[in-house]
Amino acid sequence: MAEHAVSAPVRNHIAGADRPAATGATTDLVDPATGAVHGSAARSGPSDTDAACAAAETALARWSPATPAARQRALLRIADAVEAHAEALVAAEVGDTGKPPELFRTEELSAVVDTFRYFAGAARGLPGAAAAEYAEGRTSVQRREPVGVCAQITPWNYPLMMAAWKVAPALAAGNTVVLKPADTTPSSTALLARIAAEHLPPGVLNVVCGDRDTGRSLTTHPVPRLVAVTGSVRAGREIAATAAADLKRVHLELGGNAPVLVHEDVDAECAAAELAAVAFYNAGQDCTAPTRFLVHHRRYDAFVTAFARAARTLRTGPPDDPSADYGPLNNAAQLASVHGLLSRLPDHAEVVTGGTAPERPGWFHSPTVVAGVRQDDEIAQEEIFGPVVTVQPFTDEAEALRLANGVRFGLAASVWTADHARAMRATRALHTGIVWVNTHGTTVSEMPHGGVKHSGYGSDLSLAGLLDYTQVKHVML
Repeated sequence: MAEHAVSAPVRNHIAGADRPAATGATTDLVDPATGAVHGSAARSGPSDTDAACAAAETALARWSPATPAARQRALLRIADAVEAHAEALVAAEVGDTGKPPELFRTEELSAVVDTFRYFAGAARGLPGAAAAEYAEGRTSVQRREPVGVCAQITPWNYPLMMAAWKVAPALAAGNTVVLKPADTTPSSTALLARIAAEHLPPGVLNVVCGDRDTGRSLTTHPVPRLVAVTGSVRAGREIAATAAADLKRVHLELGGNAPVLVHEDVDAECAAAELAAVAFYNAGQDCTAPTRFLVHHRRYDAFVTAFARAARTLRTGPPDDPSADYGPLNNAAQLASVHGLLSRLPDHAEVVTGGTAPERPGWFHSPTVVAGVRQDDEIAQEEIFGPVVTVQPFTDEAEALRLANGVRFGLAASVWTADHARAMRATRALHTGIVWVNTHGTTVSEMPHGGVKHSGYGSDLSLAGLLDYTQVKHVML
């Protein structure tokens, strides 16, 4: 098989073929590590989304009736092809994101492969109620069927991994897909579509590149029956409102502001060292990143000191710096957002370490720890989405839970304690879709990933994620 190099400009992938935008419009792609333009991508309009939705609708007639075994074989071949083209995918992702290439290769690309392999197997294990006679003389059966054409929108923090989380369950369930990647990071997703095209009927997986207008054109199009989005709360609200007009199903994975409850029976030094590595991974651009550290007042000073010390050992740098622990923020607007939150800190908050951007090109930011934060502070209430964490003290278990739940988000949390009973109380009381105990951030394909409150609804990964892309039909005989 020939190597799939990243094209310039990045093109749409519709009906099994690469295409420029119908108007010829493009968007510049900027390298976050330098601030320089490094390529361009199609900026799609309504005619492009029309073509992609038509291709997906046509392909549905062939893909939807395929047996689970046939769909499994296709997804397994895609997983193998992703491994075979690993270096091209690394280059595509790193060019758009500035991530350390080795970290992306080992932590994220491996997860992409695992996602396709998991859903390949899950395709053959859809659950259903046993046939039974609930009315005399009649037998009832439940069928699980695909929803149809799915519109999907993915973010810029994990472009390829989020594409896999969306595409794999949708295809495993027998749907076809039109996916729009973030306008700043389309390269690895477009390459994935080209790789997958060798193993799928034309039109099963389509990618349209573009901006917010492209996304609106896709999510309001009459053909898709489900819209799945990983993005901001603002985007989720807008998409849910427009989808309601056509009664489309909506699947939302939105923002997070994860609390970390550190109790008095925890070794502050050990917990701080472990959590710092997770907090600043991917420059903190992760909806589940440990962001709000709630620490028992007896451990508060020791934890702040230890965490700041651990943060100072971490380095940000460009992809060609092998010593870099994380890369730049993805875009100038996100860097400005982080700077804005720090510039508006109240007088009682203290920047213990960091708080600055290195004197170099690109959108880098130093690992930052802000102590003395109070619950009503803007930086405690809003998602930072950068290499910045806050630390607050608490006096008892009840206050810790109140502070943890006292934001609008509910995606993830972790509790750190040697007391098993306390840990179990916290897992019940925390209003989040994910709770870790004495660890933070690990995901597995077999378990659901989703939130509550303003973090959205619906699950990625797991059997729950697969079922979100199906609908139930009652058949009575």
